[in-house]
Amino acid sequence: MTRVATSWLVYRLTRSALLLGVVGFAGQIPTFLLAPFAGVLVDRLNRRKMLIWTQALAGLQSLALAGLTIAKVINIQEVLWLSVLQGLINAFDMPGRQAFLVQMVEDKQDLGNAIALNSSMVNMARLVGPALAGLVIGSVGEGYCFLIDGLSYLAVIASLRMMRLRVAPARVSVAPMLEQLKEGWTYVRGFRPIRTILLLFALISLMGMPFMVLMPIFASRILHGGPHTLGFLLGASGVGALISAVSLALRKTVRGLTTMIQISAGVFGLGLICFGLSRVLPLSLFLMLVVGFGMMQGLAASNTVIQTLVPEDKRGRVMSYYTMAFVGMTPFGSLLAGGLAHRLGAPHTVMITGAFCVAGAMWFSTQLKSIRKIMRPIYVEMGMIRGQGGPTLEDQIGR
Repeated sequence: MTRVATSWLVYRLTRSALLLGVVGFAGQIPTFLLAPFAGVLVDRLNRRKMLIWTQALAGLQSLALAGLTIAKVINIQEVLWLSVLQGLINAFDMPGRQAFLVQMVEDKQDLGNAIALNSSMVNMARLVGPALAGLVIGSVGEGYCFLIDGLSYLAVIASLRMMRLRVAPARVSVAPMLEQLKEGWTYVRGFRPIRTILLLFALISLMGMPFMVLMPIFASRILHGGPHTLGFLLGASGVGALISAVSLALRKTVRGLTTMIQISAGVFGLGLICFGLSRVLPLSLFLMLVVGFGMMQGLAASNTVIQTLVPEDKRGRVMSYYTMAFVGMTPFGSLLAGGLAHRLGAPHTVMITGAFCVAGAMWFSTQLKSIRKIMRPIYVEMGMIRGQGGPTLEDQIGR
C-alpha cells in the first residue's frame, strides 16, 4: 500500500516520471551501501531486539509521511528524505529478518517451507495491497495509506515481543567492525556454492528484475491499454510468484534446489524474451505469470540453499550480501533498463535482459557439479542426505 501511495503522491506533486525514478533510487541505494556493515551488527546483536528497533523506526517514518500528507504541507524534498530514511532502516532490517527467520525454525529440514511460506505472504500482500491502496487513495487520499502502514507496525512489534525462542546469546565480538566485515567478505568470496549463487542472483537482479519499471510502457504503447492493463500485467506476475511460493512451501526437503535455481533463471529469462515479442494481451498475461513464477522460484530457492549452508556466526553478514544482490542491484538495473529502453525501445530491452538471464542459467549449470561436491559433506553432517553407500550426489542434491 505504501509503495503505491508514495508513487502516486510523487507523481501528483511533480507530474515527473524522472522524479519517480529518483525517489525509488533514493529509497534503495542506502541498502546497497550499508548492508555489509549492517550484517556485522546482525551477527553481534540480539536479532529480535534489533528488529523491534527497526520496525519501530519504520513505523515512525510512515507516521511522519502520514502527518505531513494529511496536513497537506508535504513537498517532494520531504518525500525524498523520508524515502532515504526508509532505505537506511531497510539496510539493517532486511538482513536482520532473513537471519532471524532461521532462529524461528527449529528443524532445518523445515527451512525451505518456512522461507516459501514467507514468500507466499509477501506475494499475497503484493496482490492485495495495491488494490486496497487504490480504494483508500480514491476515498480519503494517500496520507491514510501511510497512517494504516504506521499503525500496522504495532502488531509486528507486539508479535516480536510475544515470541518465545530458544536462541543462544549473541556472540560478543571484540574484533573491529572492518575486520569482521573483511571476514564475511572472505567467506563469501572463498565458499564456492554461496559465491556462485550470489553471482547469479546479482545478475538476475541487475538485468532481469527491473522489467517492472517498463510495465507502464508495455501497458500503454505496446498493448494499447490503460491503467487497468498495467494492473492485469502486474497481477499476473504476482499470481505466478504466489503459485511458485506455494509449490515451494509444499516441498518436503531442501534437496534438488540447486537444480531449481538453474531452471528458474532460465524460465525467467525465456519468459522475458517471449514477453518482449508478444503484442497481444492474453499471451502477455500468460508470459507475465511465467516470469513471476521463475522470479520467485529462483529467489526462494537461492535463499533456502544459502540459509542452509551458512554457519550461524556468519549468517548476518552473508545475508547482508544476499540483500545487496537482491535489493542493492535493482536501482542500478532500473537505470540501465531505462537507458536501454530510451535508445532501443522497451521490447528490445526486456529481450536483451532476458537473454542475459538465460546466459546466467547456462553458466550456473557449468558450476553445478563442483558446488554439489562441496555441499555434499555439509548436507551429510546435517543429516539431510546419506553418507557413503547411499544414493549418488546427483540423486540426493540435484534431482
